[in-house]
Amino acid sequence: MNASKNKCDDQPTEHGDDGRRETATERADRRWTELIQEVRVAQTGVQILFGFLLTVVFTPHFQELGDTDRTIYIVTVILGSATTGALIGPVSFHRIVAGRRIKPQAVAWASRLTFLGLILLLGTLTSALLLVLRVATDDDLVPWLVAGVVSWYVLFWFALPFWARYRHTSAE
Repeated sequence: MNASKNKCDDQPTEHGDDGRRETATERADRRWTELIQEVRVAQTGVQILFGFLLTVVFTPHFQELGDTDRTIYIVTVILGSATTGALIGPVSFHRIVAGRRIKPQAVAWASRLTFLGLILLLGTLTSALLLVLRVATDDDLVPWLVAGVVSWYVLFWFALPFWARYRHTSAE
């Protein structure tokens, strides 16, 4: 970057309808702090779930699982691992690029990794729920229960935020 670009970026500017006057650097710092707080919430749940999943294979009941349930288990563990990687990715990304004066770009990439992590978390929870309900019951209701819970997640994790985003940005 050239010096004139840095000067422009460090000038306070109006940012959106919230009336904030912050530089690009301040905005990137604020967005990074907000993102890391969000990631902490998701990481904790994923790490607990993934840790539990890793122990299942060592239980006596695991040997009794049929081929379909073992396949669901393997898919669940792989999804859990991928979710963990995506949600820890922003921390690694930040650590590797820290001090390189690219925080706005780092925030954008970390945000993408977090969103990917949420999508993978949806897959992990779906497959874990499917496995648990299949093992707990042989009921034909299992796919419907899983579909209902997944719909609940999709509604509150994605549909509602996208609706609010659309509603409030299209009015401007």
